[in-house]
Amino acid sequence: MIQLLLETVRRYAQAHANGTGVAQTPIPCLTIIRETAPTALQYAINKPLVALVLQGSKRVTMGSRTFDFGAGDSLLITADVPTISQITKARLDAPYLALIVDLDLALIEGLVVEIGFSPFAADIPIRVDRTETEVTDAALRLMRLLDRPASVPILQSQLIRELHYWLLSGRHGGAIRALGVVDSHALRIARSVALIRDHFARPLRVEHLAEVAKMSLSSFHEHFRTITSLSPLQFQKQLRLIEARRLMLAEGEMISNAAYAVGYESISQFTREYGRMFGLPPARDIKAAKTRMNPAA
Repeated sequence: MIQLLLETVRRYAQAHANGTGVAQTPIPCLTIIRETAPTALQYAINKPLVALVLQGSKRVTMGSRTFDFGAGDSLLITADVPTISQITKARLDAPYLALIVDLDLALIEGLVVEIGFSPFAADIPIRVDRTETEVTDAALRLMRLLDRPASVPILQSQLIRELHYWLLSGRHGGAIRALGVVDSHALRIARSVALIRDHFARPLRVEHLAEVAKMSLSSFHEHFRTITSLSPLQFQKQLRLIEARRLMLAEGEMISNAAYAVGYESISQFTREYGRMFGLPPARDIKAAKTRMNPAA
């Protein structure tokens, strides 16, 4: 089954992947990642998703935790957390291939109500486990819709729902189920994380975040760190630095403009914190990143 999914994903990625190795599909929650060589470190803030790795291998770090995984594994991310990732195994004749499924929280909540009470786990927001046959089968049938475009608007909803059901029923189920349990710690922290994401350039009042999460200040700090591995201020700092890097790399912003845009008032402080996170000061890091993307330049 997984070999059939691999071949289907490989064929679609070869035809549709863009210059950055991303192949968007007509199904909004479904994206393919294709890389033909190991990559440099990549910094991102991921929303809840499941990545079905079909070929190659990857390493993802969140805080002090590192996860190595490869073909046949599924990576689950259940919170908007900053991650550092690197594709560690990929070749031109055997590229890294992963099918990314964005989790639909409203759909999960409805399925949890239908399934009824089951244990759920809301601790670390990143997990790796083997991909179950039922998940692979549902993903394969979803991918096969792309060969018949007229079928996509008619059949995609029921297959996406089925895929979420099998994810909820499998090894990742306890962690995913926490996203659909009303008033769980995971959902409370998710509300405060969404607030930080939307307003990361503004000064942060942790007391207000705790109010949004409907927790005491001490309980909020404890659960926020458990779920994200970071304090709220550290989380905001990583969001700012990742966005500043994107502005400089993707949009060509000057260092000072990027720093001010994400909320820094001191360029020297921005430069110090940027260097700690990315290993190089801004100018050298952006130059090195552009050289990797365009070595002939």
